Amino acid sequence: MPQNDSDAIARYADMLAALGAEPRLRIVRLLLAAHPEGLVVGEIGAELGIPPSTLSHHLDKLKNEGLVSARREGTYLCHTANTKALQELVGFLFAECCTRNKAIRPEAITCACP
Repeated sequence: MPQNDSDAIARYADMLAALGAEPRLRIVRLLLAAHPEGLVVGEIGAELGIPPSTLSHHLDKLKNEGLVSARREGTYLCHTANTKALQELVGFLFAECCTRNKAIRPEAITCACP
């Protein structure tokens, strides 16, 4: 496996590890629902019932992995989901699903709605 493939796989593994905690997965889903405007920390905490100190820890982990970004709005930080990074991650996961063995139908990927 070429080095750049190894680097990419390590990056995606870190992203998946960040999403592997239930509160962080809930945060990303909430931010996706609020896309593209995003939400301030207080709104995220109130919506999900996560205390501020715990929420800060989870948001930092998501930001460190490039899954969430923050922008200052006055005295508040508004957080948004990094849809480009999430799209890359999903693309990585499903890159081979429709080519070699047709394990998943492409139309099942394009709309992952329940």
